[in-house]
Amino acid sequence: MFGKIRPVSETLDPITRNQIRHAAEELHEEFAGMFSSETIARYIEESSDLLSGARISTYVPLLVHRFARERLQALAQAQGDIVKEQPEVLFVCVHNAGRSQMAAGLVSLRSHGRIHVRSAGSDPAESINPAVVEAMNEIGVDMTQEFPKPLTDEVVRAADVVITMGCGDACPIYPGKKYEDWELDDPAGQGIDAVRKIRDDIDARVQRLIAELLPE
Repeated sequence: MFGKIRPVSETLDPITRNQIRHAAEELHEEFAGMFSSETIARYIEESSDLLSGARISTYVPLLVHRFARERLQALAQAQGDIVKEQPEVLFVCVHNAGRSQMAAGLVSLRSHGRIHVRSAGSDPAESINPAVVEAMNEIGVDMTQEFPKPLTDEVVRAADVVITMGCGDACPIYPGKKYEDWELDDPAGQGIDAVRKIRDDIDARVQRLIAELLPE
């Protein structure tokens, strides 16, 4: 058993807390030899608290597991415990519900999975913008399983390229990384036609970025 897990947020019901405990046990097995039980427990607890605003509480255990796993993978990459075999790109906007999510989806699509990509928000929303989901679905990118994630230090440390989109100075600066700021319209509150234009603008930028990271 995973006996050293700290209690997760008391605002969660006992069934949900038990599901999150099970998720922690799975992470302990996956990252055995890299991180202690205490570290994994702390990441589970922090991730649960950071995602406490998730709109669909039924999915909280799944989201906590996915978010904590992504953070631990990034931490392992930053520490050299996991060798990075692909370029790593991080997109950061305010709500992680529109621009950064589209950019991440487009990098995965256009690079055919040859670039590992993450996204985050300085002030994440409760859910992805429905117009963004629709616009991305039109070009074959399914975003129904995505969710806004808060910006955390380890995902910045793991990235080779950090691209910000209207989030100011929220992103910490580390040496040896490439930083860019993309000035883009915010899709929040916009109709589908406007969101398509933003998507296409991001798409053009993404294809230039891929050409730089994966030269022929």
